[in-house]
Parts: sequence; structure tokens; C-alpha cells
Amino acid sequence: MHSPSSSQRLEGYLRSDHRKGIRNYVVVAYLVECAHHVAREIVDGFRGQPVHLIGFGGCYPNAYADRMMHSLCTHPNVGGVLLLSLGCESFNRRRLADAIAATGRPVNTIVIQQNYGTRKSIEAGRAWVEQALKQIADVPRVALAVNELIVGTVCGGSDATSGIAANPAVGRAFDLLVENGAATIFEETGEMIGLEDVMSARAVTPELGRELKMSVEKAARYYKVMGHASFAPGNAEGGLTTIEEKSIGAYCKSGDSPISGLIKPGDVPRHGGLYLLDVVPDGEVRFGFPNINDNAEIAELIACGSHLILFTTGRGSVVGSAISPVIKICANPETYERMSDDMDINAGKILRLEATVDDVGREIYDKVLQVVSGVPSCSEELGHQEFVLTYKSFEPIGPSCLPA
Repeated sequence: MHSPSSSQRLEGYLRSDHRKGIRNYVVVAYLVECAHHVAREIVDGFRGQPVHLIGFGGCYPNAYADRMMHSLCTHPNVGGVLLLSLGCESFNRRRLADAIAATGRPVNTIVIQQNYGTRKSIEAGRAWVEQALKQIADVPRVALAVNELIVGTVCGGSDATSGIAANPAVGRAFDLLVENGAATIFEETGEMIGLEDVMSARAVTPELGRELKMSVEKAARYYKVMGHASFAPGNAEGGLTTIEEKSIGAYCKSGDSPISGLIKPGDVPRHGGLYLLDVVPDGEVRFGFPNINDNAEIAELIACGSHLILFTTGRGSVVGSAISPVIKICANPETYERMSDDMDINAGKILRLEATVDDVGREIYDKVLQVVSGVPSCSEELGHQEFVLTYKSFEPIGPSCLPA
């Protein structure tokens, strides 16, 4: 299959806010765990069609979760939204529906307690989704340039190969994307501990440099209170020896471009460049692990506008995501051979001297353009739509985090 070049015409779905998506999904979103089953039954009636399931399980209100759901339901890859409410949860369903409607997207809310239970709610939900799919089929397609893309990256199931193959290759791909005007987002500050001075030196202003350093120091304090670092038993089994080694490897995903800003979940980059996403909650430690698994981080990258996600792994991972496609880059050639159906890019070629970091970086960049053009990633083909949203608390960023 021919890979589209950066000069080849790409197309996106034009939204009323002038943002452009690379996919055109109907999202079914439950607003409390009690509505999860009904929402899933609705989505399961459209297997193989562009209908995705997301949701917030908590019954008690949380400003972070509210902001995340607003950002996700109005993401440029989303064409329409069905909200599923039990009816007595604290989530403000009316405000969310009004915010979605204000963007011109079709939206509907089903309240299970008012719709008389499970069966009737599923029936009503499937009927609405069927109608919404026909409606969003008319969303105009327009030219889409690389400088309109937002691309996020995350690592999961890391081993000793991740930091010397997949992550540096993603860094090269990020450099190419930034060079062509795209916005790129890397995370997480908990895996930058010990690198704060090196990273802050890349900031476009001294004020931003101080913010970057403080974000990593916050993560170090958080982990100290929790009594752990971002280092799992699986990392050690895969040959990683210390959090320092893991941090240096994870940091390679950022490439060499200047850092243009520090953002938090729900903040969308204002222009092209490289951005650090701070995923560690502000304030005192209240919510346990900053992210309970990789998909919680993916959801935050998507809430920042990421059209797609570059996911690096050494030991292997099978997860994808709702809303934004996930491209898997495998660092370990043995893992790639075992799990090739789940992997888009074999960065293990670097270790076997069959390709250079630059070669694989270009391959990743070309794969991004392929997926943007509509070619499904491996996780999309396999039907992966994992999604997680938990409780957190963040303070708004200041002007020094996004220098003009």
C-alpha cells in the first residue's frame, strides 16, 4: 500500500468551530456507571460501524471529569453524541448537552429512569444512533494540512528496548511533524523525574522553563507521598533497572524540538510545536495513582485535541482507544514477531541493524499520514475502543505555560 507523502492531499471532516477531524464518529457516553450497561448494549448494536463508547463512572461531581467529557464530546473526530443518564447522578447532563449542541453536532439525552428502564432505553438509543449516523454522513470533507494536526504519544508495557528503539524513533517522527507545523504532545511528568533541568532548558522562554521544572518537582512530591514511582514489576521483568533508566527512555519520545508549552488535560495547543502534558493532579494527594492505566493517559491526550496517538511498547500491548486512532510502535523485535497483528511499526529493526532511528522515524511519520487519510491502524481493525476516566483535580494553567 502506498504511503501518502506530506505533499499529497489529505481530507478532514469540517466542524462548525472550524476544527477538522480525521474520523467521523457517533459517541455514546454514559454519565454514571449505572448507565454503562445500557450504553454498551446500544453501541454493541452497531458493531463494525463508527459508533464509540465512552463514559464517566462516578456518581459524585468532579470538575476534571466534567471538563474531560466536554472536551471529548466536542472533539473534532466526533460528529454526534448520545448521552446516557440514569437520572439521579450528579453529572450536569443538561449543561453537557447544551455545550455539544452549541457546536452544531446532533445530540440527544436518554434518562433511563424517565425512559422506563433498560429495554426501552436501549431501543430508543439504537433508533437515535441510526438516525445520527445518517445525519453526520453529510458532514463536509475539506482539505486538511499537516500543520492542522495534533498528535499525542504515550508508552506502555515498556522494557529495556523501548528507550533505545521505539521511543527515539517517535522522537524523530515528532521532529518531522513539528517541522511541518503540527502540534505534538508528550507526557508524563512522573517519568521525567531527574530530567527536569535538561527538559526545562528546551523551553522557548525562561518562564516556561520554570513551569516545566515545577511540574516535574510536583510529580516527585506526589510519588514520594504515594510511596512508589512510575516503575512497574513488568518493567523490571523486561530488563529495565531503575526509574532513571525508564525516564531517560520515555523522554526520548519528545524528540529535539523546542518545547512550546505546558498543558493540562483539556487544554488544546494554540499552534504547532511541542507540548508537555502534565497529568499529575494539583493540590494534595487525594486520588491515588495519577493514572490507573495507559488508557487513562490516552484519554487525556485526546481531550487535548489529539487526532491520533503514537503508542510505544516493548513487552507488548493490545489496547486501542475510542475517538482517536492508536498507532502501535514496537521496540522489541521478539515481541513484534509474537504480536504482529497488534503492531503497526516494527522499531525492533533498529536493534537488528536493519534500519536506523531516522528510517523508522520517517516510517512512523508516513504511517501517521496514512491513518489521517483513513487507513485504519491495527487497533482500529481489531475493534479496540478502550476508555477510562477517573477522578482528578487540576488548577488552570497560567500565561507563562503557553507563551504568546
